[in-house]
Amino acid sequence: MTPDQQAEEAAWVAQTLAGNQSAFAQLVNRYTGAVFNQAYRMLNNAAEAEDAVQEIFLRAYTRLASFQPERRFVTWLLAIGSNYCIDQLRRRRQQWLSLDDVAFWLPSDRPGPERSALQRERRDLIQEALQGLPDTYRMAAVLRFWHDLSYQEIAEALNLTESAVKTRLHRARAMLTTALAAEGDTEWEPEIAP
Repeated sequence: MTPDQQAEEAAWVAQTLAGNQSAFAQLVNRYTGAVFNQAYRMLNNAAEAEDAVQEIFLRAYTRLASFQPERRFVTWLLAIGSNYCIDQLRRRRQQWLSLDDVAFWLPSDRPGPERSALQRERRDLIQEALQGLPDTYRMAAVLRFWHDLSYQEIAEALNLTESAVKTRLHRARAMLTTALAAEGDTEWEPEIAP
């Protein structure tokens, strides 16, 4: 994120706090995809993820006065999202769900049916392995591998030390690699360097 984008977001926050709801709509438009991705990866259910997006933005709106402009807005927003998703997981305690209800967007140069089936199978394997992780490791993995947050940003989002984040990511990566290797997928190697 450029300093200009961060300043733009800080201005939107200030405008929202001054009563301009269309400024908050700019933040919603910018981060709906990231929040949905996080919620889906945590909850493993598209309908629940859509509901979570609404709830996360509602919570962000009501807590907007606590946002610190020197931080990245997305880090603050994903911290709210991670707390919400962890609460939802604690409530339901069901970790294995189907991905059949997810619609994946394909680029215009669509792969053939065989390649699509292989890609879908691989996504399913990765999602299933991700769901097999303990909640604490899963959240760190989602924030790092799918949202590309730094160790410091993950530490802020999860209220941990950077060394705790590194430990969780190392363990999550090892568990994911082991789970995927057991299913015959030896290609998954997420980058975890800072």
